[in-house]
Amino acid sequence: MNKHQTKIKVRYGETDQMGVVYHGNYAHYLEIGRLEWLTALGISYKEMEANDVMLPVVSLNINYKKSARYDDILTVSTTLVKLPSASIEFDYEIHNSSGELLTTAHTKLVFVNKKSNFPMRCPNYILDKLQI
Repeated sequence: MNKHQTKIKVRYGETDQMGVVYHGNYAHYLEIGRLEWLTALGISYKEMEANDVMLPVVSLNINYKKSARYDDILTVSTTLVKLPSASIEFDYEIHNSSGELLTTAHTKLVFVNKKSNFPMRCPNYILDKLQI
């Protein structure tokens, strides 16, 4: 499973007085896309953390093409760039319900052992699910 799509409805509180989504909310939309990608793969972030695996974002790049607006239904497409090692990378596209490309993005996250706070290799149970 290299790609997953998630629908998000823009809420009023995510916009400015012009009804345009505040730029900082896009990082949250990307996080929702990542978490739903993991869930579709059968991986629980809560269980990862319970097993002392953390995934902090170390790089975030967002390109804004057009504005998302209040009440839009957004489709966040989350794509795994390559098989993870000590890090995992995703590309994203956000489209509105008319199919217009609003945003492209890229994130890099690093697997970190919660106890030692040091980077670690991607757990085998995640790699196993990606090999299918």
